[in-house]
Amino acid sequence: MDGGTDPDPPGPARAERVSAFAQQHGALVTLVVAVLAAWLSFDTFMTTDNMQNMAVSSAFLAVVALGTTFVIVTGGIDLSVGSLFALGGVLAAWGSRYGSAVALLLPLAVCGLVGFVNGLLISRSRLAPFIVTLAAMLGARGILLAVTDEGSRTYLVDEDSFFATLGQGKVLGVGAPVWITVGLFVAGAVVLRRSRFGQYVYAVGGNEDAAALMGVPVARTKTAVYTLSGLCAGLAGALNAAWLVSGVTILGSGMELEAISAVVIGGTLLSGGFGFLSGSLVGVLLLKVIQNVINQIGSLDSAYQQVVSGGFLAVVVVAQTWLGRRRRVL
Repeated sequence: MDGGTDPDPPGPARAERVSAFAQQHGALVTLVVAVLAAWLSFDTFMTTDNMQNMAVSSAFLAVVALGTTFVIVTGGIDLSVGSLFALGGVLAAWGSRYGSAVALLLPLAVCGLVGFVNGLLISRSRLAPFIVTLAAMLGARGILLAVTDEGSRTYLVDEDSFFATLGQGKVLGVGAPVWITVGLFVAGAVVLRRSRFGQYVYAVGGNEDAAALMGVPVARTKTAVYTLSGLCAGLAGALNAAWLVSGVTILGSGMELEAISAVVIGGTLLSGGFGFLSGSLVGVLLLKVIQNVINQIGSLDSAYQQVVSGGFLAVVVVAQTWLGRRRRVL
C-alpha cells in the first residue's frame, strides 16, 4: 500500500467551486430567473418598446456603476456620483449652446476635476473616502443650483444637434447610449483584467500596505480611480441630457446608492480586492428589471422598488460574507 498522503477529498473542492460560482454568477442566475418570471407574468414585458426603454435607461446607471466598480475594488466608496451625474447633465445642456464638443467636454472636465480632487484628498491626505465624497456630493449639488438659479432654470438641447443624436439616435434599432455603454464596459473590462493598472487596482483593494511594499503606486492608483468615477458620472449625465434634450436639475438623487447596490449585487466585495465589470452590468440590469416589474404591476407604489432593492442588497451582502468565510474554511 502506498504510504503517501491521500489527495484532498472531492467534497471540499466541489463545495469551494460551488461557493465561487455562486459568488461570481449568482446575480446572473437571479437575473435570468427574474426575466423569465416577468416574461411569463406580463404580456408587455418582452415587447420591443419596453426592452428598448429599459436598455436605454439602464445605460446611464451602468456608466456610473462602471466607475464605481473601480473605486469599490480598491476598497473605497464614492458618494458624489449622483450629484456629479446631475451636474454633468446641466453643464452639458448649458454647453450645448456653444456646440456639441462643449456639451461633451465641459461635464467631463468639471466632473473629472471633482473626482481628481477627491482622489488627491483620499490618497495624499489620507482622509476617509466617505467624508471626502460626501463633501463633494454637497458641493456638486451646490454648483448645480448656482448654474440653474436655484433650480428654477432648465437649459434645453437643440434636437437637431449632433449631441442630441448621441442620446436619441439609434444604431441597428438599438439606442446610441446602449452602444456607448457596451463599448465602455468592454474597454473597462480589458483595463481591469488585462492591464497593469488593473492589477494595481486589485492589489490596492486586497492589501494596501502589501501593495505599497511590492512597489504599487497606491496614491496614483487611488487618484486615478476616483478621477475615472467622476468622468463616468459626468459622461452619464451628459448622455442623459442628450436623451432628454434638457438638463433636468432634480435627477441623480440617490443614484450613488443605486450604483453601489448594482456593483455589490454583481459580486464586487465592499471590502475591496475582488470584483468584475460584467457583474456590475448584471446588477444594473437586475435593478432595472425589478423596477420595471413593479411598474408593470401598476398597483404598487414606486417606493416598493427601494424596499425590494434594499432588501435584495442586504441578502446579497450577507450571502457574500457567508460565501467568503466558507471558502476560507474550505
